[in-house]
Amino acid sequence: MHLPLGFSAAGVACGIKSDPSKLDLALFLSDRPATAAGVFTQNQVVGAPVKVSRSRVPSTTVRGVVLNSGCSNACTGQRGIDDAQWMTAAVAEQVGCQPEDILVCSTGIIGHFLPRQKLAEGIPVVSKSVAAGDDHFLAAARAMMTTDTVPKQAMRKLSLGGKTVTISGACKGAAMIAPNMATMLAVVMTDVRIIPETAQKLLTQAVNTSFNCISVDQHTSTSDTVLFLANGATGITIGDTAMQEFQQALTDVCQELSQKIIRDAEGAEHFVTVDVIGARTSEEAYRMAKSVCDSPLVKTAVAGNDPNWGRIVSAAGYSGVKFFEEECSLAINGIEVYRAGAPTQFDADAVSAAMKTGEVHFVLTFTHGKEQSRCWTCDLTAEYVRLNADYST
Repeated sequence: MHLPLGFSAAGVACGIKSDPSKLDLALFLSDRPATAAGVFTQNQVVGAPVKVSRSRVPSTTVRGVVLNSGCSNACTGQRGIDDAQWMTAAVAEQVGCQPEDILVCSTGIIGHFLPRQKLAEGIPVVSKSVAAGDDHFLAAARAMMTTDTVPKQAMRKLSLGGKTVTISGACKGAAMIAPNMATMLAVVMTDVRIIPETAQKLLTQAVNTSFNCISVDQHTSTSDTVLFLANGATGITIGDTAMQEFQQALTDVCQELSQKIIRDAEGAEHFVTVDVIGARTSEEAYRMAKSVCDSPLVKTAVAGNDPNWGRIVSAAGYSGVKFFEEECSLAINGIEVYRAGAPTQFDADAVSAAMKTGEVHFVLTFTHGKEQSRCWTCDLTAEYVRLNADYST
């Protein structure tokens, strides 16, 4: 995975995590001022870094993003705000810019203060370590991780104006994942020039069909942040003629990152795609797909490879979207189990065997219209309960 032109990155260990050998401080840096946009948690309880970064975007002068894992700096009052602002000022001093031109993210346990002394020692190290190499990009992705088991990166290249431009991103997330984002952080970068209003619009659209379409446990975090930086290092400006192509590439990056979160969800053994087609509106399709993804009963049935289709249909039924049973059909991994409001004759063992592959696909088909939506989730296992029961103790 390559960084876009003009970007560098680093990840170091400064002792925030209980294991002092684990990377826990990351920095993404642009060699020139970049346009920046952001999408943040919709929780009313938000971490101090969210408040600080949210106040600084959209912008045309951002130079970088500093991220720490192991402590979310959430529910920490004025001291938390002071610590987040101090982090950005410490990085700015090292790289030669204004504190307001550094954005900040934190992830980890809620209600703990940042260890300033450890960060004070780590920030100069990470600032001097940044480079454009693939290994540095990977190290930054690793430093973002908490309960993640693998780093998560994605990249797309496309040709615009006779030049190759790049969109690259890294994210973290494995639990406390729900639509409207979750305990997830993402930094997406590109080397094209985009005005702030356009960057915000592009990012919002991409997030709405990626990070806002995933669910592990319905728990919207205090720290969710997706940041988008465009530094124009290629000299290419996104105009109307290339807007659709660039939007698709940006959405592809965000969707790949968000799906990697689901595949790495805590304790998960199944990756579940939920398609709703034939709805009256895309919003109604999304509400039904989201309702299925959020259902603990659906998720536990998937964990047991149980084609208990009634749970899926009923989850769509309580989504708040009005429909009659005879307007709905359902297929599981390509096998129709419910047609026009009535069960079909199907081989339950065959459907169960198909689910055991770990890839599960629900398709709910309605007769209302032509709109559709796709969301992703995972199963709910005993291992998820164990991991989160022991998280802070």
